[in-house]
Amino acid sequence: MRHNKILTAKPKISLNYDMHKGARIVALHFGYNRVVIDKIKKISGARWSQSKKYWYIKEKEFILSQVFNMLKDIAYIDYSQIKSFKKNPVTQKVLKTKVKFPQSYIDMLDQKRYSKSTKKSYINYFEDYIRFFPNRNLDIITLKEINDYILQLIREKDISPSQQNLRINAIKFYYDKVLGKSKLYIDIQRPIKKKRLPNVLSVEELKRMIDITKNMKHKSIISILYSAGLRRSELVNLKISDINSDQMLIKVRQSKGNKDRYVGLSKHLLNLLREYYKIYKPKVWVIEGQKKGQYSAESVLKVIKSSAKKAGILRNITPQMLRHSFATHHLEQGTDLRYIQEFLGHNSSKTTEIYTHVAKTDFMKFKNPLDNIYENTD
Repeated sequence: MRHNKILTAKPKISLNYDMHKGARIVALHFGYNRVVIDKIKKISGARWSQSKKYWYIKEKEFILSQVFNMLKDIAYIDYSQIKSFKKNPVTQKVLKTKVKFPQSYIDMLDQKRYSKSTKKSYINYFEDYIRFFPNRNLDIITLKEINDYILQLIREKDISPSQQNLRINAIKFYYDKVLGKSKLYIDIQRPIKKKRLPNVLSVEELKRMIDITKNMKHKSIISILYSAGLRRSELVNLKISDINSDQMLIKVRQSKGNKDRYVGLSKHLLNLLREYYKIYKPKVWVIEGQKKGQYSAESVLKVIKSSAKKAGILRNITPQMLRHSFATHHLEQGTDLRYIQEFLGHNSSKTTEIYTHVAKTDFMKFKNPLDNIYENTD
């Protein structure tokens, strides 16, 4: 009788918090069991990690009741670790070991006036670098050790080429700018740049998106991004004082690289913004949230995706695609590449030249592409 109980005992699944590919996850640990695996595959968000050899769910997608109900009949679920972790505010905040971070690094970031997002990325990635070399003098870590560290991240964490570059930048910042040893660390190996063409929307698709969007704030968001070729961050940082209707210019302040630039103000956009202003009466920012604060970048993304879906566009549309479309349509209607470079705020013309590969160039008289869409309807 006891022998039969052992044979029919449920397998145990332990739930634990972990970090995977830079995100906090819940790992499911258990011995190989085909029945359990088949059930886990049906859980929303469940993924297999080839590098860590376990099934996991991202914390933001993890629902304990869903996992418990799905597996309770075939396994014993031990969730004591995540339960105790949730109760402990200290361990909940600190997933990684604390490091002694050099104040000189932060001071130099401030002195160089790096953007908040760049500072955050550099500090996070340099902290990871310090953790990898515990109790080591950072000043004497060799070039080979740094390259080996990056290689391990690629192989074990499967970091993207863009993240690889950003991590290298964070490390080089310390040796180049803080220590002044730039010549000693010039050979940190970077990934080969992938030559990808930008995804763009057609004129007809953009018109459908704008026309089908009835909310005046959302319509303004789409129109500003497209007609001025703005990045999402530039849109949310745009102030009412940056709209110069006398000179028909928009001032883009402290954009990428801490540079200011001007871009032309569309006549159609100006009329649209005047209608929008009457309804919403923004105080400081051109696009404001419900509490008159700065609009969030996440909300901009939701607006674009929602309008694209309503317009029947099945592709994955992002705010950056409106910027790409602005440049491409300018090129197609005959705008000189040098002007497009200035409009977009590119340092090098080589960056702007990528649009020559996607533009259907048929030279026409220069005009704002948004005005070109509405010239017969205004």
